[in-house]
Amino acid sequence: MCQAVSVSTLPILVLAVHKFGEGIDIKTAVDIRHQILAGGGEMHSNCETVLLDNRTQQQDVWGASWNPISQEIFYESMVNLRPRQNRAMEILDPAIREQVKQIIHKLLGGL
Repeated sequence: MCQAVSVSTLPILVLAVHKFGEGIDIKTAVDIRHQILAGGGEMHSNCETVLLDNRTQQQDVWGASWNPISQEIFYESMVNLRPRQNRAMEILDPAIREQVKQIIHKLLGGL
């Protein structure tokens, strides 16, 4: 189940953790405008839906996976495929990648 996260909801946050080989990744969708994220869905699109249902605009949502052990972020998701904005599964714009990174580390870093 995917949950929306902001600074005020962190104390009650429970994220689903998915194992891939030896790694542990949490799927997230990040709203770079409102600096919130939804995390813990089976797929990034589950998290994207949570944000879109809460008045987030599609152009502000980016998918990434986060490893809570290494704190590493993987910027690949089907959510990121956009013919006019991003022509790959990976977030190509360095400025958007940095925003996603900062929001994930701010809200999830240290968990």
